[in-house]
Amino acid sequence: MIRIAAPDVGEVELDAVRDVIESGQLADGPAVRRFEDAFANICGTEYAVATTNGTTALHATFEALGVGEGDAVITTPFSFVASANAVRLAGAEPVFADVEPETLTIDPSAVADILAERDDVVAVLPVHLYGMPAEMDRLQALADAHDVALVEDAAQAHGARYQGEVVGSIGDAGCFSFYPTKNATSAEGGMVTTDDPDLAERVRRFCDHGRVAGYEHAAVGHNFRLTSVCAAIGRAQLDRLPSFNLARRGNAAYLNDRLADAAVETPTERPGVRPVYHQYTVRTDDREALATHLEARGVDSAVYYPTPIHQQPAYDGYDADAPVADRAADRVLSLPIHPGLSVAEIREIARAVETFDPGVDTAAPEPEVMDS
Repeated sequence: MIRIAAPDVGEVELDAVRDVIESGQLADGPAVRRFEDAFANICGTEYAVATTNGTTALHATFEALGVGEGDAVITTPFSFVASANAVRLAGAEPVFADVEPETLTIDPSAVADILAERDDVVAVLPVHLYGMPAEMDRLQALADAHDVALVEDAAQAHGARYQGEVVGSIGDAGCFSFYPTKNATSAEGGMVTTDDPDLAERVRRFCDHGRVAGYEHAAVGHNFRLTSVCAAIGRAQLDRLPSFNLARRGNAAYLNDRLADAAVETPTERPGVRPVYHQYTVRTDDREALATHLEARGVDSAVYYPTPIHQQPAYDGYDADAPVADRAADRVLSLPIHPGLSVAEIREIARAVETFDPGVDTAAPEPEVMDS
């Protein structure tokens, strides 16, 4: 089976972990600072603060921004549930804006409509879905015009660029995840990037029980500190991130070319935008049949995400006018795109999709032709 994800962790990461273990500084030590500095350099930001995962990066950012009860944050309903959960964990209300039909990232026009209707919005949270940057120029203009914060959920977009700028450096803050399937991993981990020294300090303080120094705690906080072991893995991965992203983009370009006439809609790459293809997601009205067809040919696939956030049981009572997101949830299917794919495997993925015939039972693979 050609797997949907295959984290590439090897000897370099093992050596980095061994160094940390031998140092005896397993918690929040120098390895974490090195990881933060290296990631800030990649994003082109002044500061980066490591956290335990992408959700805590978002949560800590909202706490540091003073987002809380009585506040609303506009975000997309078509994302992993953590995007909205972080808003609620901070005590605020997520308000869902529909997504753009081509990119499935948050629609600035829908955001503008909500901003015009409500006076309790304090932040906008776009998600760079599947490694595709949202339309940041328009979102930044809206945030500036309404004096609200702009926080980038870049959990899936390490190294992606929008109009030449690295995501995570455009808004007031960027939030990243280093879950094992992401473009770079630290086993588990997160990061907050920003150019604002006060915001960076408030994030760091919240992640360390509100600690100012020693046992002096100026505010209530959590223990969201990243371990040195995870940081060592993450720092080693960052050296390989450019090659990982290059491979993902190369695989995506090949699939886009091969699948131009196939019975699926392929991803759209807008001018001036350089996505990093955390997922390669096609759309089809025959998703179940396509997934069955692919499985029969040894190709894994997955649905990200089958249920929009506003339709989740945990969000009972939250409404959203999001027909584009609702339709996307019924049609998206992600194919393997990770850098560990061989040339033969990426070709087989393309061939498996090319041979899919909607409406026809294609569960059984074609018989192999044996050489005589």
